[in-house]
Amino acid sequence: MQVLSVTPEIFPLIKTGGLADVTGALPLALAAKGVTMRTLIPGYPTVMGAFKKKKAVYQYPLLQGSKASVHAVQLAGLDLFVLDAPHLFDRPGGPYGNASGADWPDNWRRFAALSQVGADIAGGAISGYMPDIVHAHDWQSAMTLAYMRYGNAVGTPSMMTVHNLAFQGQFGAGIFGELGLPATAMALDGVEYYGGVGFLKAGLQAAWAITTVSPTYAQEIRSPEFGMGLDGLINMRASDLYGIVNGIDTAIWDPQADKLLVSNYAAATLEARRPNRAAVEDRFGLERDDSPIVCVVSRLTWQKGMDILAAVVDGIVAAGARLAVLGSGDAGLEGALLAAAARHRGRVGVVIGYDEGLSHVMQGGCDAIVVPSRFEPCGLTQLYGLRYGCVPVVARTGGLADTVIDANEAATAAGVATGFEFAPNNGGAMLHAIRRLVDAHSNPATWASIQRQGMKADVSWDRSAEKYVELYRLLLSKRAA
Repeated sequence: MQVLSVTPEIFPLIKTGGLADVTGALPLALAAKGVTMRTLIPGYPTVMGAFKKKKAVYQYPLLQGSKASVHAVQLAGLDLFVLDAPHLFDRPGGPYGNASGADWPDNWRRFAALSQVGADIAGGAISGYMPDIVHAHDWQSAMTLAYMRYGNAVGTPSMMTVHNLAFQGQFGAGIFGELGLPATAMALDGVEYYGGVGFLKAGLQAAWAITTVSPTYAQEIRSPEFGMGLDGLINMRASDLYGIVNGIDTAIWDPQADKLLVSNYAAATLEARRPNRAAVEDRFGLERDDSPIVCVVSRLTWQKGMDILAAVVDGIVAAGARLAVLGSGDAGLEGALLAAAARHRGRVGVVIGYDEGLSHVMQGGCDAIVVPSRFEPCGLTQLYGLRYGCVPVVARTGGLADTVIDANEAATAAGVATGFEFAPNNGGAMLHAIRRLVDAHSNPATWASIQRQGMKADVSWDRSAEKYVELYRLLLSKRAA
């Protein structure tokens, strides 16, 4: 089975968040199940610089304003098609915006081009390659399915995976004339969305199947609260909607072999976590004692519930826990957390920025990780926490609810608890969960049981990849019918 994946980012070449982890890990997991996935990605500078031999397999004399080409390469064990379009992707900053974080004003053009190429490849543009299925990710590649629908690849099964419905790719109606779609596409059942053009909406409309990255999130987005204006369309497509929880790359995230850790360990050797704990205490300026270290590794945004966390830092310290925060984002939240660290020297430490190595050490050395997201399609940090014995404390939403078993009295007595859930998502409920955590941590046998149970959880891609394969097969059977 040949699957073409279209994505704006892929680990380890270009990453802004969990989307890249998923698109980088899924092809490797599928390969073990007899599915060959090739991935089309934009030729950002870091991507173009990663391979020397450049031989185009397809040329565009004109693609959204200038010439472009597609290269077939293998990098980091991944089969890739790279879209080399310097006028669109050869620029400093991030994949979606400049160095100061402002979106590129021509993002619609950049990702329309990526999508056009995806649809062309689906239609057989590259000699010797014809995918059985096309799998698009988020709004940046969603238009691939619209171009397929109105072009040569209308009969090729397609899947749209929503990693976060909040990001939709909405643009003014004025761009429609430059998209190269027929006039009939500018309609309610096409790409039109609230009078403009909706990239994600177009993909949801055209996809043969829609997936989200957890079963609970798949149900949540059918409601006005989580549907972000698309709940009507999603309910109309409910029979084609599936939730498949993400996995993580257990070769990269392995506490027994992780070279980024100060000390490696396993479920049977939890004492060996101590040198990692000491490294966290040193890096965050925390006092050394036996109280639990609760950590946060997150974008500091409203969606991630960081305002809720910032408002209860004093309560976390009063409950008897220490707090280590790694992240960046909203300037007001950064300031509030830095102020809390100044108020509680030795009990609260904050590092503004992102540091992959430090995030591993925190998972390997902290006692618990808090994920208070207002909505969370899947979440990966709690999966890393489970794997590393860093007990998750999570809001009961989306993939967080699907992957953590709350340490209530029954689950703890049965020895199946893996973390702490709280609802509703407010400061009072979060503090109650932190107090339960501190209480459990004071009983070494109970705490070790929760850690070990989490470390036993299957957070790999194996089961999830199998579900994708089943869905691909279902789509192929629909084409055959």
